[in-house]
Amino acid sequence: MKAKTAISALKSVLSERISTSEADRNNHGGSETWFAPAPPDVVVYPETTDEVAEIVKICAAHDLPVIGYGAGTSLEGHTSAVKGGVCVDFSRMNKVLQVNDQDLSVRVQPGITREDLNQELRATGLMFPVDPGANASIGGMASTRASGTTAVRYGTMRDNVLAMEVVLADGRIIRTGTGARKSASGYDLTALFCGAEGTLGLISELTLRLHGQPEATAAAVCAFPDMDAAVNAVIMTVQCAIPMARIEFLDSLAVEAVNKDADMGLPVQPHLLVEFHGSEAGVAEQAERFGEVIADFGASGFDWSAKPEDRSRLWAMRHRAYYACLGLRPGKTAVVTDVCVPVSRLAEAVTYAREAIDAAGLTAPILGHVGDGNFHAILLIDPENGEELARAKVVSHQMVEQALSMGGTATGEHGIGMGKMDLLVQEHGAGVDVMRAMKQALDPKGIMNPGKMFS
Repeated sequence: MKAKTAISALKSVLSERISTSEADRNNHGGSETWFAPAPPDVVVYPETTDEVAEIVKICAAHDLPVIGYGAGTSLEGHTSAVKGGVCVDFSRMNKVLQVNDQDLSVRVQPGITREDLNQELRATGLMFPVDPGANASIGGMASTRASGTTAVRYGTMRDNVLAMEVVLADGRIIRTGTGARKSASGYDLTALFCGAEGTLGLISELTLRLHGQPEATAAAVCAFPDMDAAVNAVIMTVQCAIPMARIEFLDSLAVEAVNKDADMGLPVQPHLLVEFHGSEAGVAEQAERFGEVIADFGASGFDWSAKPEDRSRLWAMRHRAYYACLGLRPGKTAVVTDVCVPVSRLAEAVTYAREAIDAAGLTAPILGHVGDGNFHAILLIDPENGEELARAKVVSHQMVEQALSMGGTATGEHGIGMGKMDLLVQEHGAGVDVMRAMKQALDPKGIMNPGKMFS
């Protein structure tokens, strides 16, 4: 009854931009990974911040959950409506509002995707570098504090969001941060909402830091005799301060998957995929130095190219790696886990993960953004097989516990969502009580994306 009354009120605000169709609800209640579908009661499509505020006010008045939705590419069930409610789809709030090229910044609506943003920026000579792989929405990337392949050079969303406009749980609209590059004014509310996973408010606008498009770019792949050699080559590269733009790891199983999916023809061995940015002379020097480092670890097949078509093919393959890995067990799904450790402990952590996976009898490629100590295991499972799912969850927990013992974190970029709520407590201890207090203060009714981050 509450939902029906709220839907009537929402229609008065949004007219036809509201849907209760089963197909639309199901499309917004699924997940890229193993989580069971959980559709919302209704999907709404706002076009302005004022409309978002009115939606939230109506939901607050009727005690209905509010779930923000970008491109639906998150991996920890962030957009599942586990308690029903209203899914706020930001796909129509997808505009570039203002490019400040002299300040190297841009104001955008949250529904614009990273690829569309960079297409808009091409003529300016600027770019937004954060690349989580999927063509995610900028609002979703901020909500999960995403990073990805270029974080080793350009940082994560935390480093590249300067300011936000946020709609709070009672419908109030606030602005966090400024266009300035630094501030010592009050609490850092921008950092608070960046990574809050929609549990504190809905992001309705962002001001982003931009970077100059590099004069020259080159990419390369190289194979290694074993996993330890590849990962230790990464550690040495980082310690030698070679300014890599990307340095990605694929184990032998991941290479097998991308070979089948993209006909790459790579030797079935652990590989690094790398990219260099800078001047033409600088790129050549970086590639030469990298080649000298990896030679000491038995690397083979190192050949770099500045041709756009070669780079595009390489990174298109990397961006499709998750779906390629799913192809190793057609018709199945995956428990996808990521951890991040200090780079000096990376080889140890990856080796532990492989041993835990093999001991559990699971099929699971390992790949990741190893330049900053972040890697992923794609634990392939039959969702109908409860025992197999349980084994995958155990391995995921073992990987996190090992990462925490090394001074790392439960997740480098995927976030907590529904899958790692107990691990949040394990990592932060009494700090979780502080987080809960913030949640209670900003969302006393608990309507903002309930069932995520906190049990």
